[in-house]
Amino acid sequence: MRTLLDWSYKLLALLACVALLAAFAAVGLTIVARETGWDLQGLDAYAGYAIAAALFLALPGTFKRGEHIRVTLLLDHLRPPLRKLFEWWSLGAGFALALFMAVYAVRLVWISYDTHDVSQAMDATPLWIPQLAMALGCAVFALALLDAMVTRARGGSFFDSVGEAARAE
Repeated sequence: MRTLLDWSYKLLALLACVALLAAFAAVGLTIVARETGWDLQGLDAYAGYAIAAALFLALPGTFKRGEHIRVTLLLDHLRPPLRKLFEWWSLGAGFALALFMAVYAVRLVWISYDTHDVSQAMDATPLWIPQLAMALGCAVFALALLDAMVTRARGGSFFDSVGEAARAE
C-alpha cells in the first residue's frame, strides 16, 4: 500500500509539471500569435486551466515532501504533549477540510458533466474536463492527509524530509 500511495503522489506531481509546461506553451503561443497577427482564440482559457490543474495536482506531492507552508512558530514553543495534541488537531482539521473540498470538487465535476456546462470563454470547453484535475488533486490530497494520520498513529514520520526552509517559517 505504501508503494501505491507514494507512486500516486509522484504521478500527480509529474502531471502538475506537465500542466505547468502546457500553461507555458499556451502563454508563449498567445504571445507569438499576437505578434504575428494569428487568430488563436481560447488559449488564455487553456493557460488558466493548466495553471489550476498544476496547483491542485501538486498538493499531495508537496505535502508529502513537507513543502507546504506550515506555521511552526507556535508549535516550536510548546511542550511535547501539547505539541503532539496540536499536531493531531492540525492533521485532523486539514483532513476534514481536504475531504470537504474533494467531495464538492467531485460533485462539481458531476454537475458540470450532467448539465453539459461549457466555458464562457472563446474555447467553449466542457467544464468537467478541466475540473477533473481539481477533483483528483483534492481527493488524493485528502488521502495524503489520512495517510499522514495513519503513519503518525503507527509512530512513523510521514514527511520525506523537512528542509531548512520549512523550519524557518
